[in-house]
Amino acid sequence: MEFIDVALEEAKKALYIDEVPIGAIIVKDGKIIGRGHNLRETIKNPLAHAEIIAINEASKTLGNWRLNGCSMFVTLEPCIMCAGAIVQSRLSELNIGTFDPNLGACGSVLNLVNNQYINSNIKVNWLYNNECSEILKEFFKSLRNKSI
Repeated sequence: MEFIDVALEEAKKALYIDEVPIGAIIVKDGKIIGRGHNLRETIKNPLAHAEIIAINEASKTLGNWRLNGCSMFVTLEPCIMCAGAIVQSRLSELNIGTFDPNLGACGSVLNLVNNQYINSNIKVNWLYNNECSEILKEFFKSLRNKSI
């Protein structure tokens, strides 16, 4: 199983509890050290994004806020808040399943992770994973149908 598939499993956990299906994992030396999925609605906290939860868990695992040498795999391009947290945590690499044309802050709308003004230079890999896109499309389609 590839690491983006593990992030997708996290996204499915969010989907099963009616959260926006986004998942993230953090890997160091081939081992998963942090994982998360969206919990904003569940715990009523605007900070409970998959990326933030994964960063918190990875930091606890390593006993350090600096995540140098670590890679994040995330199903959707991080927002401004999460991109800022990725920069602050010193992650070395970011693997993104699909882009976010509305709020993406890693190259599609804005680019905080590679920005000369804030001295950030994180290696970004765009995976263009169809399943990462489809799970989100289906979630929002279902949400629209419920409100009709």
